[in-house]
Amino acid sequence: MDGSTHNLQLLDPASPEALLPDASLWPWLAAAAAVIAMLGLLAILVARRKPAPAATPRALRNAAFAEAVRALAATTTHDVRDAAVQASLILRQYLAAAAGDPALYQTHEEFVARHDALQAVTAATRAAAQDGFSRLAALKYAPEVAAVAPAVVLAESRALLETLHHGFTA
Repeated sequence: MDGSTHNLQLLDPASPEALLPDASLWPWLAAAAAVIAMLGLLAILVARRKPAPAATPRALRNAAFAEAVRALAATTTHDVRDAAVQASLILRQYLAAAAGDPALYQTHEEFVARHDALQAVTAATRAAAQDGFSRLAALKYAPEVAAVAPAVVLAESRALLETLHHGFTA
């Protein structure tokens, strides 16, 4: 070639850390401080938040009554047994929600035989409830269909609902 020899020397490669920009801890510290501040603010907001007032028994009864009235009004049937079944279910759901009574999960015989049934209502209301549920049971389980209009059954059930709702002692 041109006759001159070059002195070849192997150099160590450059360290990869030298290629990175200087890392600073300030962005990490700022992010951590922001997260801590947000958590502190959230803790203060949660601590200041007032708990929702507990529902009063009267409010629970009123809500259950409104739902039962709506359900009875929405009941449309041409069969007296079906009307009695639906009315009984609606009234039992009302008692379960308004008085915490397990009538919804009991047969008619269990409900009537239970001495502690409906202790939150007056004696007259308790007697009216037993009479009303006995009438509904007679309509539901009679061997022959009674000659009663379904609208009459629903009206009687609505009257029983009113009696139950206004018969609470507290």
